[in-house]
Amino acid sequence: MKSDVEELMPKLLPVEFGANTEDLGLNRTPRNPQEYLRQVQLEASLCPEVVVAQIDPKKLKRKQTVDVPVEGCHAAPVGFSPSLRWQQQQVSNFSDIRQPKLADEEGWKRFCLGEKLYLGTSSCDPDEEPESALDYCKVGFPPFLSIVSRLNQTTLLMVLEILISWFEEREFVPQLGRWLYALLACLEKPLLPEAHSSIRQLARRCAQFRSTLESREDEKLPALNLLICLVARYLPLSQ
Repeated sequence: MKSDVEELMPKLLPVEFGANTEDLGLNRTPRNPQEYLRQVQLEASLCPEVVVAQIDPKKLKRKQTVDVPVEGCHAAPVGFSPSLRWQQQQVSNFSDIRQPKLADEEGWKRFCLGEKLYLGTSSCDPDEEPESALDYCKVGFPPFLSIVSRLNQTTLLMVLEILISWFEEREFVPQLGRWLYALLACLEKPLLPEAHSSIRQLARRCAQFRSTLESREDEKLPALNLLICLVARYLPLSQ
């Protein structure tokens, strides 16, 4: 009688056992392809169809943290490794946020600026774990070259317009400035007509916000002046 596996999965290389199967042996070197296939069949017939792993439940509850070995990196000292729950949450968040859809404006805002700015909750939650300070989903992903350089010009300009639109209704923050600078630096020349309109809009908004500052020592002033200068004196020359 055929096994359940044989009934469900037809043989790709049907080889019937001959009368001298016992003489083959698993340790004997096959003399031809036919004997090799017979040895494979014989070895498979000796394996159980279902294998159940024996897991000790007690061992699963011993460690609350996990160290992922990375070649060339020192292992974390005891107590320095983040909890397994935190790591799983970060991986889940990163997986969801790392690839916002092309036209997903809200997704790009969350990616570039973080949930705190996006949701308008800049204050820290006192009940929040200290480890969350490392959460880029909350503070926004920096405009790493590995990220910005992979955006084509259409996507890059779209993200720039999304951030400028966000800036039209909110205050200037360092994270926004970093992204605006990185995106402007990656604009290819000659500039598209849409790009000219966007960067002029950015310069006007920067100038407007600059006029509301009460002190020349305000830390936002150098960043605003830099963006205005680039739009006024450099980018028009990129034609």
